[in-house]
Formats: sequence, structure tokens, C-alpha cells
Amino acid sequence: MHENMDMLADLDVDMYVISKDSPEEQLQLYNALNDEFGQSLPFISDPDLELIDSMGMKNGDVAYRGYGVIDSDGNIVLTEKNDHWGEQIEDTVENIKESVN
Repeated sequence: MHENMDMLADLDVDMYVISKDSPEEQLQLYNALNDEFGQSLPFISDPDLELIDSMGMKNGDVAYRGYGVIDSDGNIVLTEKNDHWGEQIEDTVENIKESVN
């Protein structure tokens, strides 16, 4: 697992990448990430941006870059629009851990 993903390994959460891309496009990205890092996350295709919109992450006809947390009851407990969440991984992980706990 990529070292940044290891930072979240102690949480009891399921992680996904959500995008409006088609399953075929997502498979290409999944395979590229898997080849580069030895692992990837499952993808969820949201072509109509329904889930993305419900999370407040819709930006016209695309999604904002960022991350979010949905609890086991389907409640949105965190959304963060941030183009640099990966570069700021320590802050990202801290925000996610706080929202899960």
C-alpha cells in the first residue's frame, strides 16, 4: 500500500474514489495507480454527479477535487474541497481521523 494510504490504515473505514468517469475510464486509472503504487482504491462511477452533489462537491458539470467522509448511516460528516489534499496529506489525515472519531 502507498505510504500515504498507510496513514489511514488504523481506521475502520472503506475508502473509494468517486468520479463521473465511466467504469471503463476508471478501470484505466485504477490499473495505472495499481501499477505505480502496487495498490489502488475501488472506484465508484457517478456520471450524473448525484452522490458528488449530495456531498457538496459538484462544480458545474465536474467534481471539485477533495475528500469526504460518510458514516455507516449515510450521513455526510466531512467534505473538504482541496486541490492540494495529497500534498497536505498530514492535514488531510488529521481531518479524516477527527471526523471518524
